[in-house]
Amino acid sequence: MKIANINFFAKLMKIDKSWYEKPKDPNFPVATSAGGVVVRKDNGKLMIALIGTDYHEDYMLPKGAQEKGEGVEDTARREIVEETGLHNLKLICKLGVKERLTFEKDKWKTTHYFLFETKEVSGQQKLEPGEKDLKLSWFDLEKLPPMFFPEQKELIEKNKEKIRKLLSKS
Repeated sequence: MKIANINFFAKLMKIDKSWYEKPKDPNFPVATSAGGVVVRKDNGKLMIALIGTDYHEDYMLPKGAQEKGEGVEDTARREIVEETGLHNLKLICKLGVKERLTFEKDKWKTTHYFLFETKEVSGQQKLEPGEKDLKLSWFDLEKLPPMFFPEQKELIEKNKEKIRKLLSKS
């Protein structure tokens, strides 16, 4: 589902615990996606790249569906480039895997998240139709905005100390 559609429906609903309950049907479709936590240093602060729109207050990590024959790290990098326009990404490590239903609740999605560092502040996005409204914003790692997907905020919060330690070495 395109981001514009997600944001339209997001106004009508919130993600609750039902999104994290895996269907018992062994034939329920599955999907794989990947994305990243992109961080840059700015005057002693660690800033995190999030995507949002002008018409919804919640933000998301850049991520998206894995394409055929593509590794999850390559998927994460491609999706970050497509959704943020940031190209100069230095892979630091894998941060974790989160699972939930897709937005349409028609597949069980496994999302692989990686930590990347960049020195870029802005980039040229190559957004697809339906994603033209995405905007890159930077937030202090210590002052995150409201996040649409609870598992993304949980991933960041759980890994804050790890992120601080790893980026203090780079």
